[in-house]
Amino acid sequence: MSNAIIEGYNTLMNDHSDKRVNDWFLMSSPLPTMIICLTYVFIVKFLGPWLMRDRKPFQLRKTLIIYNLLQVIFSSWIFFEAWDGAWGNGYSLGCEPVDYSTSPAAMRVARGCWWYFFSKFTEFFDTFFFVMRKKYDQVSTLNVIHHGIMPMSVWFGVKFTPGGHSTFFGLLNTFVHIIMYSYYMLAAIGPQMQKYLWWKKYLTVLQMVQFILVFIHASQLLFTECDYPKAFAYIISLHAVMFYLLFHNFYQKSYKKMEDKKKMAQMKKDDDNRAHN
Repeated sequence: MSNAIIEGYNTLMNDHSDKRVNDWFLMSSPLPTMIICLTYVFIVKFLGPWLMRDRKPFQLRKTLIIYNLLQVIFSSWIFFEAWDGAWGNGYSLGCEPVDYSTSPAAMRVARGCWWYFFSKFTEFFDTFFFVMRKKYDQVSTLNVIHHGIMPMSVWFGVKFTPGGHSTFFGLLNTFVHIIMYSYYMLAAIGPQMQKYLWWKKYLTVLQMVQFILVFIHASQLLFTECDYPKAFAYIISLHAVMFYLLFHNFYQKSYKKMEDKKKMAQMKKDDDNRAHN
């Protein structure tokens, strides 16, 4: 049994992966990425809170401004690469096979996929900064699952299909991140920016719309003929459904809590008014 699993794994990695990426950083085996993801979970759920238990929260205002600005720049560059090198340059929304050649255009897309993969590690700092600021309520199940799973998911995409149909996910995701990190950067500047940040709750809506579009785009391949691995169409579709449900649950809990607070505040105000009349 174990020999069959090992043989199947070796066949998958040796015969079906994209040879162009084999020597790229972290791409020879899934093990390093898996270890990094598990280490991330251990740090944010156990080690980080333990190290911070007797410490005051870090403020990190300037650090957060710089970090979020860098994420905006990084996401903008990856979005530009995805648009200029692929989706704005002839990619088809209905079916786009992977170009496994070593042409400059194909290699540009493949490298863009790798940088998108790498960006998922930089996003770990979102949660690290929550822990350092002792904002443990924001180290939610959604946050940890989202950041903990994404690098591993994208690793398989880069290993087997660095280009083609599935890069639509990266295009949308980096666009959402440009807006999201712009919001976080403005919020980090200070309370004086709050009046300009009325659109906060729409960030979660934007995330959910993203996953709906990704699901529609990927799942169409399950019903049409396209020279793109159907296994990845299934995986991306399920991924989109899972994260849509997680974000939807987060949205309902967060904004129901906010609405309840508003109702309580209004009831208190009404009671105070009646008491003074």
